[in-house]
Amino acid sequence: MNIEMSASDLAFRDDVRSFLKDNVCKPGEDYGRGRLDWFAKAAAKGGWDVPKWPQAFGGPGWTPSQHYIWEQETARASLPWDLPFGVGMVAPIIMGYGNAEQQARFLPDIRARKVNWCQGYSEPGAGSDLASLKTRAELSADGSHYVVNGQKTWTTAGHIADWMFLLVRTDDSGRKQEGITFLLLPMKQSGIEVEPIITLGGAHSVNSVFLTDVKVPVADRIGEEGKGWTYAKGLLQHERTGLAGISRSLVALEGLKAKAASVVCGDGNLMDDPEFRGKVATLEIDLLATEFTELRSLASAQAGAAPGPESSILKLKGTEIQQRIQKLTVEAGGIYAAAWGGNQVGPGFARAGMAGYLASRAYTIYGGASEVQRDVIAKNVLGIKRSST
Repeated sequence: MNIEMSASDLAFRDDVRSFLKDNVCKPGEDYGRGRLDWFAKAAAKGGWDVPKWPQAFGGPGWTPSQHYIWEQETARASLPWDLPFGVGMVAPIIMGYGNAEQQARFLPDIRARKVNWCQGYSEPGAGSDLASLKTRAELSADGSHYVVNGQKTWTTAGHIADWMFLLVRTDDSGRKQEGITFLLLPMKQSGIEVEPIITLGGAHSVNSVFLTDVKVPVADRIGEEGKGWTYAKGLLQHERTGLAGISRSLVALEGLKAKAASVVCGDGNLMDDPEFRGKVATLEIDLLATEFTELRSLASAQAGAAPGPESSILKLKGTEIQQRIQKLTVEAGGIYAAAWGGNQVGPGFARAGMAGYLASRAYTIYGGASEVQRDVIAKNVLGIKRSST
């Protein structure tokens, strides 16, 4: 595997760095207007506002190595806030399986960031085992719409979303992976109740969503009835690769080192302490190994291969590494991290470090729990078959 950048890749990296430097949101600037201006300028670069979209839908048509460079450079920069559910998640499903009318109807507003989306997958009894979902969609007598009843939970951004894409059960006569259908529904309608879930870190980002006799036109079904599991699987593979966050972890690790170096320890700082430095070094080695796994995946993609079980490896290791970075940040904050809910004391990062650590407990659960990823790896990488007994 050749991991050296070509001359064209280096030129692309310089272009990305120049663009990010010249278009940073300036202090005192109206953030909402500056955010939309940033996306408009990125679009003018030739689809940089939707880097993962194919050229046929306005994307830049980058090579896998250019995508890798973009992830690395944007991890170091301060990009405008952008939820992944529209541009990064439902849009590829609409492109791949939606009809021309749905593509013309939804994609322009998604790209313009005019609407917020949320994902209706997990349920109280169907999280890691998503195929066991119970939310039902019954087709009306005249065949014009579905009537949806059930509950979705851990719904990130459900309280601010305009639309939800969700999986529902339309048939339970076969295997549980069959009879699942992919629907789109507007959130601002009768029959939908959103209740907040306050996370361990004290934030409100996730919700429970209750659906009671919610009508969804058949025109808002993606693809064929009963084929939703097939559509969702492809999305999950891409989602898991993104959740690994290797580029973000590389930046976060450098930040951890800087924070530890600011903490007085004996005659030096915390990075001089052999035990703490050893933990950081072990973490850095594991992160480097995971980055090379990502590069191998990149090389496969460059050769035309579709995402495979390596997405589970990356998700498993990547999220564990993110948690370890958060844990060491709390350790660097010492006793002051325990006061995260009160007034700021000790190192400036201590309180936020504890909040980040508490929030990071979810990293190895959402997008497919670590146990699920290990099952995928055992089956598809190690060739271990599930026992029939």
